[in-house]
Amino acid sequence: MAQLLVDRRDVSFVLHEQFAAGELGKYEQFAEVNPKIMDMVVQEARNLAIKELLPTNRTGDEQGCSFRDGQVYTPEGFQRAWQLLVDGEWIALDCSPEYNGQGMPSIVMQSAWEYLLAANMAFMMAPIMNHGAGKVLEAFGTPEQKETYLRRIYSGDLGATMMITEAEAGSDLAQIQTTAHKNADGTYSLSGSKIYISQGDTDLTENIVHLVLARIEGAPEGTRGLSLFLVPKYHIRPDGSAGERNDVVCTGIEEKMGIHGSATCSMALGSKGECLGTLIGQENKGLSIMFHMMNDARLMVGSIGLANASSSYLYALDYARARRQGNMVDDRDSKYVPIIAHPDVRRMLMHMKMFVEGMRSLHYYIALCKDYRTLAEKDGDKEKYQDLIDILIPVAKGYVTDRSIDICNLGIQVYGGYGYTKEYPVEQLLRDVRITTIYEGTNGIQANDLLGRKLFIKDGNLPERLTAEILEVVDKARKYPDLEALAHKLASLVDTWQVVAGQVKQDIGNGQVQNAFVHAYAFMDITGDMVMAWMLLWRACTALDKMNGEGKKKDLKFYRGQLKSAENFIGTVIPVTFGKANSILEKCGAAIEIEDEEFGAK
Repeated sequence: MAQLLVDRRDVSFVLHEQFAAGELGKYEQFAEVNPKIMDMVVQEARNLAIKELLPTNRTGDEQGCSFRDGQVYTPEGFQRAWQLLVDGEWIALDCSPEYNGQGMPSIVMQSAWEYLLAANMAFMMAPIMNHGAGKVLEAFGTPEQKETYLRRIYSGDLGATMMITEAEAGSDLAQIQTTAHKNADGTYSLSGSKIYISQGDTDLTENIVHLVLARIEGAPEGTRGLSLFLVPKYHIRPDGSAGERNDVVCTGIEEKMGIHGSATCSMALGSKGECLGTLIGQENKGLSIMFHMMNDARLMVGSIGLANASSSYLYALDYARARRQGNMVDDRDSKYVPIIAHPDVRRMLMHMKMFVEGMRSLHYYIALCKDYRTLAEKDGDKEKYQDLIDILIPVAKGYVTDRSIDICNLGIQVYGGYGYTKEYPVEQLLRDVRITTIYEGTNGIQANDLLGRKLFIKDGNLPERLTAEILEVVDKARKYPDLEALAHKLASLVDTWQVVAGQVKQDIGNGQVQNAFVHAYAFMDITGDMVMAWMLLWRACTALDKMNGEGKKKDLKFYRGQLKSAENFIGTVIPVTFGKANSILEKCGAAIEIEDEEFGAK
């Protein structure tokens, strides 16, 4: 039987062989989480995803959410799916047991949630919002806020949202106009409107907790004057039940290209002058609080891209093995061969395979860094893992979601005309995944963050952290005759990347800022290519270790597949990467120098 959504063997390979996640069990915090427990969690997530969430995916796409009489209604089957998610305690898998979390390692949640995200991305927007809002409250909430809301957010008894975007303040949060007036009792009265709020209203839960970014009256202009507030849909009584309705309402939902099962809401706060909320953290520190959770949010968006790409690849692979069409290019007498036999289809499948595998390893690696950062006893170790997370996040979000769209696009191409129809699932995957390059900061913002911030912070040490880790794998790969040439090419790319990074930093230092930033996206691309080559070469080393050691014969083809992924990526993608690097070093400034009128069409 063909696999759906995620390759079980590959998840096991990354979790236990490449990253040896079972080693986490040696630490007291994860003492009860052995490899067997990890596998049980992932298997249960797979069962839930395939049996319960996946059947609601097409329904959600076809029915969409509806907005009637001021209330959002989710598609058929979503309420049952939510209850199963709540009953299984999946929302807070990696969160503190003190607040109804399961206390699992982040890498276990990453592997389990990959199945859930691949099954129904639109539905999973709701638990994503709960998880993100809960993390903010866990870090910055008052004891009263935690007691009243946090446990219920993690359990799924309450819904949650993040209210940030406004009509005149998309990526530029300095323009936020929602205001907050401090009351005598310490609460705040909020007034304003927000747009594009995922799960701003829903029928999955009776009550919803909104985290709202707003400006207190008299606060400084720009982002320095933003604060974060907790605003419930219904005020909560001392006994925990829902009390009076707060003055925060959904005024409509968007018709979108994809994720029809997720309500994207316009919200009004204080239209009657009665919207009350409480401050989270300190006044005027709202943006720093938001940035605290931004890494997790961006990593989650990248994981959505990975999950959709994985699903598209497995659907395309299964179809290519079953669909018979044409003859072999070198044997005109052959007829009706499976299309996987055709060179161009193999090219597309190989492209999909290597990127999905590399992206999976990257996301699991970052999750593992989060775990070791938490466990580290020395400040230096904590800093090391945080540095790696920080420099890899733009790649894990920006580069990965770009490649995910490419992969989902290829999924349609493998199917041919059938892929363009609604009869098969791959067209929906492409429509749904498209939003990931926009969510949580557009990919252009990710590129700017990598070039303009991550290259400079901490005295510019983050690039050295990254290249040191890559070269460690390169050194290991050089010990294998089969990988020596691949290791040499990756080492050469690391050298080139360092030259490009140095040139970009020099240009910015010399005042050539706009010309440097016009190449930011290309820089993110070559960084992503370098990281993918690193992950795939690491996989190849692991596979060879297993082939030469205790690896089982039944796994030999899987391990050989890892070698082919690394070989194909480094042999076909990396030569193009050097061209991208050269294009940055050329410092072409035409896109900056062209005058507005010279774009034409005026």
